[in-house]
Amino acid sequence: MDHKPLHPDTLAAQALGWIDETTRAVVPPIHASSTYLRDPDNQFRSGRAYMRADNPAFDQAQALIAALEGGTQAMLFASGMAAATAVFQSLAPGDHVLAPKVMYWSLRNWLLGFASHWGLQVELVDMGEPDALRAALQPGKTKLVWVETPANPLWTVTDIAATAQLAHAAGARLAVDSTTASPLLTRPLALGADLVMHSATKYLNGHSDLTAGVLVTRADDDAWRRLKSIRVDLGGTLGSFEAWLLTRGLRTLHLRVQRACESALAIAEYFEHHPLVEQVLYPGLAAFPGHEIAKRQMQGGFGGMLSIRVKANARGGEAAAVAAAAAVQLWKRATSLGGTESLIEHRASVEGAGSPVPPDLLRLSVGIEHAADLIADLEQALRRAHA
Repeated sequence: MDHKPLHPDTLAAQALGWIDETTRAVVPPIHASSTYLRDPDNQFRSGRAYMRADNPAFDQAQALIAALEGGTQAMLFASGMAAATAVFQSLAPGDHVLAPKVMYWSLRNWLLGFASHWGLQVELVDMGEPDALRAALQPGKTKLVWVETPANPLWTVTDIAATAQLAHAAGARLAVDSTTASPLLTRPLALGADLVMHSATKYLNGHSDLTAGVLVTRADDDAWRRLKSIRVDLGGTLGSFEAWLLTRGLRTLHLRVQRACESALAIAEYFEHHPLVEQVLYPGLAAFPGHEIAKRQMQGGFGGMLSIRVKANARGGEAAAVAAAAAVQLWKRATSLGGTESLIEHRASVEGAGSPVPPDLLRLSVGIEHAADLIADLEQALRRAHA
């Protein structure tokens, strides 16, 4: 079919339509070899030398994710943290980097701990406020601006295009953690970003059965080649079976994301003015502060993640939130997001001291169950928490 580009849903469903040329299998085999044969003259004309850098199990998933993001190349890692930290480790001690005040907690801790001790000058800013970003940028010294949008777990929305302009004007690169949006809702590279990161553990895989990360680049430049070397040198690569599982999960990405978006919006609208809920945080609500930006840069939905702030009971808001999470029957009390099952979590107690998350907040990852069942379960849990 050469009359027009294929829709992303079709690319995902067929995983680019690749087949195994040796067996003609529609589903590719799992390549488990850790090493590859040299030619008689000691060359590697196959293009592969060792699994850590040249695993053919990566090829299909990397090519598909790059196509979905509109990028030049993609690179798989053993986890989202391995992918994200590689970006910062490609910089030099003394470089100035900007990151959001509200972001994925594990990466925030790593930036303020390991990365700062290693020598990076890490500054956290409110990425939802262009003036704050403009004031924090140090032209010639700021090397990287890291954005997460929507940002976990308050779902703060950052204007990617405006941030890219500010970052590039100061000589910095822009990297976007687009895990919660997925490439089906937002394509940061088309909005000016240089790199996109996904915790592929989440929506890209979507079945809560592997950890993986991926970086996608707009250009095959020196910065990208440094990242390739870092993956090889630090060994943060994915296993063959996990790469195969990821390709399998990507085939249903469009179906899962669509269902999650529809259900999340229904849940957000139901509880927005609920008498036992203080506030609903979801970019799809018109009253949400980042709604207009989200409308511009998210197509096809506003994601499957939302948070609710529970109205206080006699013991307070935190007690009410914890009690509601304890009373659910269908939602699962577990960490992570983006799977087929719906998850609920009291984030402040998970993140611990120093967390910017309000203590009355419950983070919800909406799966692919029927929305009415999810609403009914959350309704009864809230009522039990206030009984």
